[in-house]
Amino acid sequence: MQQSIPVVDLRQFADPAGRDAFVQKYGDALRELGFVAIEGYGIDDALFEQAYDVFRRFFALSEDVKKKYEVPETGRARGYTSFGVEHAKDNAKPDLKEFFHVGRALPAEDPFASRLVPNVWPEEIPELRKVCDALFAQLDEVSYQCLEALSIYLGAEPSFLRDMAVRGNTVHRFIHYPVCDGFDEPGVMRAAQHEDINLMTLLPPADESGLELLTRDGTWLPIHAIPGQIIADTGDMMSRLTNDVIPATTHRVVNPKGEPKPRYSMPFFVHPHFDVTLEVMEQCLAPGEAPKYAPINNHDFLLQRLHEIGLKKA
Repeated sequence: MQQSIPVVDLRQFADPAGRDAFVQKYGDALRELGFVAIEGYGIDDALFEQAYDVFRRFFALSEDVKKKYEVPETGRARGYTSFGVEHAKDNAKPDLKEFFHVGRALPAEDPFASRLVPNVWPEEIPELRKVCDALFAQLDEVSYQCLEALSIYLGAEPSFLRDMAVRGNTVHRFIHYPVCDGFDEPGVMRAAQHEDINLMTLLPPADESGLELLTRDGTWLPIHAIPGQIIADTGDMMSRLTNDVIPATTHRVVNPKGEPKPRYSMPFFVHPHFDVTLEVMEQCLAPGEAPKYAPINNHDFLLQRLHEIGLKKA
């Protein structure tokens, strides 16, 4: 199956002879669509399969067991979130999904360690932690390369965006979209149209298609679930930093057609560290152009958005 969005190979970024071409194609895709497919990312796909396996088993546990790992008082930053809790911004109808969050863990002596919410590990599936830790570390490295390439594209120092994400409050979300009632209800879908909050999202291959992006001409473009491709998109934090040069593109996960099947996915939400202020980059302003956005601490912005989508109480 041919992908519907531009495809780049991350190995080209490591090759001095191919770096400029990679940066141009990658940056243009994010600028024009907000989405790009990445191959050659250097992660064994067997690790993704292991992660899907452990989370299929977790989501198959009883509701009482899963709810032991639900921590709403932290803004659901870690652990389990029940079916029907999250909704898209400005849409009161809940999405048809449940999910589990795993976040960054830092050494106790790191000054950011005490500000991170501790991870929650289900005792019923002890191997889940090992798989999640391994996958988090490898996706982290891919995200750093992606942010470095985007910094170069924007004319900034290569480390500019990467340094924001090092030790950042990045979250890996494991989602189960079950077969359920509600597929035919108007305005209700697996994930209603929304933009991501963070800097960048890496979406490893899902087991079923359903992801769609809203193009600049107002049409919905399906993005195919193709083995060997990670889908990357940019979020609202990147929009603010770049004065919308790199946009947060609206996207959704539509309900299945024909015989419904459950769907699993595992977006990796790349966030800055706590001290980063989201302030428009000078490289993204034309002479005399004013920033569209006032500076704001990224964590304050995150908490505001979590309240808007129902994950954190005011």
